[in-house]
Amino acid sequence: MASSDSPSAAKPSVSILGIGLMGNKFARRLASQGFPVTAWNRTPEKAQALEQSSISIAGSVKAAVSGSEILLLLLSDAEAIQTTLLQPDVLPLLAGKTVLQMGTIGPNESKAVAAAVEAAGATYVEAPVLGSQPEAEKGTLLIMVGCTPQLQPGLETHPLWQVLQCLGAGKISLIGEIGTAAAVKLSLNQLIASLTVGFSTSLGLVQRSGADVGAFMGILRESALYAPTFDKKLDKMLNESYANPNFPTKHLLKDVKLFKREAEAMDLNTALLSALQSVIQDTCDRGLDNTDYSAVHDAITHPAARQPEA
Repeated sequence: MASSDSPSAAKPSVSILGIGLMGNKFARRLASQGFPVTAWNRTPEKAQALEQSSISIAGSVKAAVSGSEILLLLLSDAEAIQTTLLQPDVLPLLAGKTVLQMGTIGPNESKAVAAAVEAAGATYVEAPVLGSQPEAEKGTLLIMVGCTPQLQPGLETHPLWQVLQCLGAGKISLIGEIGTAAAVKLSLNQLIASLTVGFSTSLGLVQRSGADVGAFMGILRESALYAPTFDKKLDKMLNESYANPNFPTKHLLKDVKLFKREAEAMDLNTALLSALQSVIQDTCDRGLDNTDYSAVHDAITHPAARQPEA
């Protein structure tokens, strides 16, 4: 059998459901590498922006499902999956297809979606990613995979492997059964929140004390405490400029809430998560929900509530 990166390997057709910031980049990346791509979005205008990129636009979920072998989900949450893919008039169309769930949902939610998909006669694989728009454009996303034990031995010969290789060549990790990859992804996103809020709080104290920010960062970069995300968000926080998000604050809030629910169900202490959720909720309530998540610095350094700008 031809390997997934062989020129002779036939590329499977892919329908992407959910054309947000990442869905747009996924669609363009796959189409640029020769995959037949169809796009569908609940808000048609977002999908229509892809029409000039040799990407077909589906007018309905049923058309998107019917038109491709692989259904790549980048929907906002598990509820969106339920109200689109798992509807009575769509489920019968899933037979024989592969559902590749690449958005961020909870492990138990992923298991529930898998049960419905498999009952309809389709294959289900979860493959959430770590990375943002630049990595999606270059095909260098970190991809975590969860699937049934029966599928794991032959995963690299399955047509979906070509899709994963295109989006994250050399950066694909098989985590385990369905739910395990979702748990790892959610855990990583919780770290995004913890690291960002923690860094913002320390930076805020340095700023208010009059200490030199450059000296603080110099020491931090030489220590075991350093994370590259600190430098990525530093200028945004110092300039209080949070435009052009790769990952908006509202999505971080959604993931922290989801992590908190999962952690509570597993009897973990969620006191810190409650504090994180409060700060990020405050940020969104200021009208910063669609800005870069580094906007938590506004809530940290200006605790008196601000009114959203007109």
